[in-house]
Amino acid sequence: MKTLYLECKMGAAGDMLAAALYELLPAGNDFAARFAAAGIPGVQAKFEPAVKCGVTGTHFSVTVNGETEGGEHEHHHTHEHSHEHTHEHDHEHEHGHAHSHAHEAEHKRHHTHSHEHHHEHGHHHEHEHAHHHSSMAEITALVDGLNVSERVKNDVKAVYGIIAAAESQVHGKEVTEIHFHEVGALDAVADITAVCMLMRELSAEKILASPVNVGSGSVKCAHGILPVPAPATELILRGVPVYSKDIESELCTPTGAALLKYFAADFCEMPAMTVERTGYGMGTKDFDRANCLRAFLGETETASAGKTAESTQDAPGGVIEYRCQVDDMTGEQITFACGKLFAGGALDVFTQSVYMKKGRPGVLITVLCREEKKNEILTLIFKHTSTIGVREYRPVRHEMTRWASTRFTTAGEIRVKRSEGFGASREKFEFDDLARIADEKGISVAELLAKIE
Repeated sequence: MKTLYLECKMGAAGDMLAAALYELLPAGNDFAARFAAAGIPGVQAKFEPAVKCGVTGTHFSVTVNGETEGGEHEHHHTHEHSHEHTHEHDHEHEHGHAHSHAHEAEHKRHHTHSHEHHHEHGHHHEHEHAHHHSSMAEITALVDGLNVSERVKNDVKAVYGIIAAAESQVHGKEVTEIHFHEVGALDAVADITAVCMLMRELSAEKILASPVNVGSGSVKCAHGILPVPAPATELILRGVPVYSKDIESELCTPTGAALLKYFAADFCEMPAMTVERTGYGMGTKDFDRANCLRAFLGETETASAGKTAESTQDAPGGVIEYRCQVDDMTGEQITFACGKLFAGGALDVFTQSVYMKKGRPGVLITVLCREEKKNEILTLIFKHTSTIGVREYRPVRHEMTRWASTRFTTAGEIRVKRSEGFGASREKFEFDDLARIADEKGISVAELLAKIE
């Protein structure tokens, strides 16, 4: 299976991810030109060589109308309205949102303030912002107008939506009330768009990431001291394995966290894989270790999504189908038996109405399970049904790669089931989560879906 593994030992940020993925493309690619043609207003971007601790890699540099947001991390403040405020930061910064190692969007791009603002950075750059502040609706309209595929547009809007939903929850505001500082918002869109375009171009069948080093310490802004990870980052990373080790600085940004949450199917140690290419996405701040995010592209041994399966007649791990018919069990008893079979490891259990000998109405029970579960499932069938015989079949099963992720929405966290393979892809919300939230809000599932989408 073609697998992409993201190593986040130095955290994650949008520009680091973009640079690392860019390095995985074949030599001589024209991605930089295609990204420029996407048409993000006022954005100029470059993939530049960079060196950290003697290791060479790439840095993704973004400016908006000639200026950066001023940070090693994503800094797109959220505002209820445009006023003035003063920020004083004691960190070195990279471009307007990206880097996971000093100071981040939570403090510059993601805070709801009501003042004009001045940024005083570690590199002694000071300037005043009097820019337009974009709403989520304006960001969505901007993305819809980009010269990229519909799939990339949907990815970009979903990732930005994760950030906006986290911000709205942190600040106790509806997403419609959250406004992003113009420079920070556009450079976040640039990072997210670049990553989404690269993900589609690399077409990995499975995307995995390591546990995320979020850094430690705190960061100072005008209205107080904030802990690391910043509130929005912490909220986005709930459910993701994170840790804080060695470095007292902010290593993971909201944009980096949202991209990982959206694309990674799992967070784990690096699997056994034959690595074909490795990419190094560099930050700007210097530490006693290489400030980079590494991306590995290669093959793992799991059967590839979209490939036709061979017969599972004798293959360990194959799928077995069991069938039996009963005519002397109540509906309640059959439902109980199905529940026990699912709990015992069945892949699927379903029933059909049938007519048996002498025209007796009955029920056909079909159970799918893995080869290694066959004895346990057979035992459960005989224990919980009235059958005295079970038929065994060995079907050839073709399946898409499936995984689950969590998406932040205006209604809260909702699990999403995603699948890809055979040239198709689809996703849907976990119904149990929809039902729970709809019940809490006293609305129908249809009303909830309309509100979310």
